[in-house]
Amino acid sequence: MFLDLLSRPLRSLRLSVTDRCNLRCQYCMPEEEYVWLPRKDILTLEEASRLVDIFAELGVSKVRLTGGEPLVRRDVAVLAGMIARNPRIEDLAITTNGVLLAEAAQALYDAGLHRVTVSLDTLRPDRFRALTRRDSHEKVLNGIKAAQQVGFKGLKIDSVIMRGVNEDELVDLLEFCKQIGAEVRFIEYMDVGGATLWSMDKVFSRAEILEALTRQYGRIEPVVEAGWAPADRFVLPDGTVFGIIASTTTPFCRTCDRSRLTADGTWYLCLYAQRGIDLRTPLRAGASKAELMSTIVSGWTGRSDRGAEERHELRFRDALVSAEGLRQDPHLEMHTRGG
Repeated sequence: MFLDLLSRPLRSLRLSVTDRCNLRCQYCMPEEEYVWLPRKDILTLEEASRLVDIFAELGVSKVRLTGGEPLVRRDVAVLAGMIARNPRIEDLAITTNGVLLAEAAQALYDAGLHRVTVSLDTLRPDRFRALTRRDSHEKVLNGIKAAQQVGFKGLKIDSVIMRGVNEDELVDLLEFCKQIGAEVRFIEYMDVGGATLWSMDKVFSRAEILEALTRQYGRIEPVVEAGWAPADRFVLPDGTVFGIIASTTTPFCRTCDRSRLTADGTWYLCLYAQRGIDLRTPLRAGASKAELMSTIVSGWTGRSDRGAEERHELRFRDALVSAEGLRQDPHLEMHTRGG
């Protein structure tokens, strides 16, 4: 097992398969037009699968397919099948906005994908339209139903909670997940990538989420468990479990084992990192497996990133990157590196 300088293992890889998305969410892609990665730079299925195999040999056992919106790439189920055949990969998941999930669910399940997480920030169609600038709310709900109908278990719903936007839906979202047998994870609004309109006063914190839910349900207990998952999990008096990902107010850098590979083969060791490691160029130049392994091992064992903690320590804090900065380097976008 390879450890970084803070003794964090190389274990979890988020693989972005595209930088494109079919929604324009306020906290991620607030503009209509973007600078996209050149098509010629996007990894082929075989290239992506080869890199995953190399990561797996080095200790990665968890892979999550992301984007952008991963289902925009029509051959993503084929890639899922290629990765699922690797016995070293114990957990293969996807995070999707759900818009195209109804038509893709069966192929993903048949390919051997293990788990699905759907991003859903509101149960109100009008609010969904305001948040995403698209009228696709019903498609998302249909996608969730389809994922369950084809046989996916352990469905998770990710909800970014923003003050003045949707913090009044905490109970509604939790009750919805109870009804469908899913686990909701409330996510604090983060100041990375396309969150150019971010400000601290828009962050609805973990403490406030717990306070609001305690008023509704009574005493809430933490779930004590070992692991490296980003969410702190809690249980309601009736046994319902939910999670909170509190990267903004309660960073968990010291237990973060995740790295990110963009659709064009740039490897980022931290969500907040300003620079990544180019794996595509040596891969296409014919680098051997040993050479690629050496690059990855060197990058990880020299890793000391703790971006969320460093941001948390700032006295004055604004959005991480300006809109102009994002136009100059699209790799800094959340939808490029698979937040």
